[in-house]
Amino acid sequence: MDLVRHLRYFIVVAEELHFGNAAIRLGMAQPPLSQRIKRLEEELGVRLFDRSARQVRLTEPGRLLLSEAREIVGRVDRLHELARQGGRGTVLRVGVPPDLAATVLAALVAAFRESSPEVRLAPAEVWTADQVTALAEGTIDVGLVRHPVAAPGLTFGQVLVQAQGVLLAESDPLAGVGEVHLADLAGRELLMPPKEGEPGWRAEVLTECRRQGFVPAQVHEGAGLGLVLAGAAVAFGPRMELPGLAWRPLLGSPITSRVSTAWRAATPAVGDFSAAAARTLKESAGMTDEGAAPVRRVSRRPGMLA
Repeated sequence: MDLVRHLRYFIVVAEELHFGNAAIRLGMAQPPLSQRIKRLEEELGVRLFDRSARQVRLTEPGRLLLSEAREIVGRVDRLHELARQGGRGTVLRVGVPPDLAATVLAALVAAFRESSPEVRLAPAEVWTADQVTALAEGTIDVGLVRHPVAAPGLTFGQVLVQAQGVLLAESDPLAGVGEVHLADLAGRELLMPPKEGEPGWRAEVLTECRRQGFVPAQVHEGAGLGLVLAGAAVAFGPRMELPGLAWRPLLGSPITSRVSTAWRAATPAVGDFSAAAARTLKESAGMTDEGAAPVRRVSRRPGMLA
């Protein structure tokens, strides 16, 4: 058993005193969280929580463990930080969406390197829900997440908005029209990020599709555009140019992507990255401040979140 990881779960449940809220904060389902707390109780040989239909309370052993658990986890985090800094400078571990365009990621790395040359950026491709868990566990320092995000305890940077069009195969009849209404997509299959990775945004998009008369014949999961290029599905994304692909704006811009940075522990490096991300996403991806008029730009490399 990974004791430190289980202690992290215990701390969050002890702070929330609600397994459902704790699971949301950790970005995981409630049953696995309950199982891991039970495993910790079995390992320690004590009951940590009194559970009832109405409330969750710490037992006396649980109350005594809480301060020790925080100290243990804090020491482990400090050891990891010292190890990262030893001999090679500070490393900032960053979560980015797997569908972030390569050109945008490259621009983001370059912008951060220019503003913070003493910090090495270590990006990992992680969907939003997994970033929330990684932030809670301390395995990444800051993330670039897609909203809505239900995760108490996180601090969010500036929220930016990007209108999404529809990506089609060039052979699709809709590739020759001006603007596409969502209802025009009826009968087509849809490619989206995985439900477990982007539950909030996925639910928002499918709700809006149904409201406007588009119920996908099937929803596929993934970050690549192979199914779209093959004419087997459509996808929502920013404007881009790719051989065999057509992009068309959606009438009324009903589908938007809202992104921001997110973190639990503020550090100068996290603040610098958040500022660099906001600048880069505006300059390289045409994103705008939430509530501002969208700016459309062309991304010349594949990626569903440009």
